[in-house]
Amino acid sequence: MSDPNTSPLPGGLPDAYLETLHAYDALNASLRVGNKVALLAALASAGITHVVVSFDGYGDSGQIETVEARASHAPVELPDTSVGIAEAEMGDPEPVTRDLPLGDAIEHLAYDCLAATHCGWENGDGAYGEFVFDVAAGTITLDHNDRYTAVETHNHSF
Repeated sequence: MSDPNTSPLPGGLPDAYLETLHAYDALNASLRVGNKVALLAALASAGITHVVVSFDGYGDSGQIETVEARASHAPVELPDTSVGIAEAEMGDPEPVTRDLPLGDAIEHLAYDCLAATHCGWENGDGAYGEFVFDVAAGTITLDHNDRYTAVETHNHSF
């Protein structure tokens, strides 16, 4: 087969699909930077200094457990504001921007960062952890913990 759009690679995926996937991943990575800036700006405008997002998953499902906003050290409610979040769609070189409620935008960015760094975090024994959005520092940090089952086998012949 000489057509690069149908010729399977050693991994079994056609070249054209892999090119589309790489373009999608690159677009997502570039959008993540702008989405982070927009989200942190919205949090700063609301007087929020930190957001802690806890997640947990195993057995092929996972979810965000809590989203806690803080002003200094005091817990606060997220305001009823929206943030423009850009999203990539597979096969489309142009992103789509949607206005999301602040809480949904936080979750979107957290899931996006998880997918980028620990794809499949919810599978098998799963994983858990938390994100800390530090508005003043302009950072989002991830503390990620993988779960696994270990087996230690010994075989003796005497």
